[in-house]
Amino acid sequence: MVRTLLLCLALLAAKPAFALRPVAEWWAKPDTLGLQYQQLELTTADHVKLVAWLIEPSAKATDQHTTMVVAGGDAYNMSGNLYKAGALAAAGYRTLLFDYRGFGHSQAFAIDPERLYYAEFALDLRAALAEARHRQPRDRVGILAFSMGGIMGSEVAALAKPDFLLTDGYPGNLPGIVAYQKATNNNTVTLPAEAAAYPRVAARVRCPWLLIAGTQDKKVPLADSAAVVQAARPYQRRQLLAVDCDHLGAREKLTEQFFAEGYVRAISRFLAGKPAAAKG
Repeated sequence: MVRTLLLCLALLAAKPAFALRPVAEWWAKPDTLGLQYQQLELTTADHVKLVAWLIEPSAKATDQHTTMVVAGGDAYNMSGNLYKAGALAAAGYRTLLFDYRGFGHSQAFAIDPERLYYAEFALDLRAALAEARHRQPRDRVGILAFSMGGIMGSEVAALAKPDFLLTDGYPGNLPGIVAYQKATNNNTVTLPAEAAAYPRVAARVRCPWLLIAGTQDKKVPLADSAAVVQAARPYQRRQLLAVDCDHLGAREKLTEQFFAEGYVRAISRFLAGKPAAAKG
């Protein structure tokens, strides 16, 4: 019962707002869920201090020798991703969670709650990716990005060349998100100046890229992710996994005996070079 309540809290905390809503306090730490981890301090290229958790694969699982750097969404902090990390650990994956500047226990940063994202968050993700590579030089190291994190994920993947990129709820059309927020919530959401170059980023991502998208997602429509796959050149391996759900609902939809079990299996299939969705 307690574990179920904790899961509900984590899922609520992880829901995106499509405007920045950082929270300072963690609702839990990895060991709350029985996960083995190290707490790290990272330093970005512009000398900002970040806090991160490196979470080890479960001792009961076969080590996949793969580290996933998780780029979270626009709300709460990295503790909202603990159940995702737990599902990945159970399948043998190592994860690195981190708080963007201004989030959680990372260094303070002035944040306008009406801003969709800050370009500096890409520096944070790049520092986390570099740390994962340094600590596990023989692992595959890639990015798993959720909602707003997909902006940073694609930008970093275009420059830092991770071994793979996984995006869930990819924001392909930033002006479309601004218009959606205005029309549905009467919220004014602003974009940084760097957003003008964002439409050209996806074409520069060369690593294998799995785009997970909800067929009922009105915030970032399935068509946005489909367009990225359709625009792929022959040397760009990209797949679309369409799930009958709303924004970021794929983990719950693909839960079987354990949380996100089918979701992680789809990722594993993709990383093995197979179609993410098994036939039938």
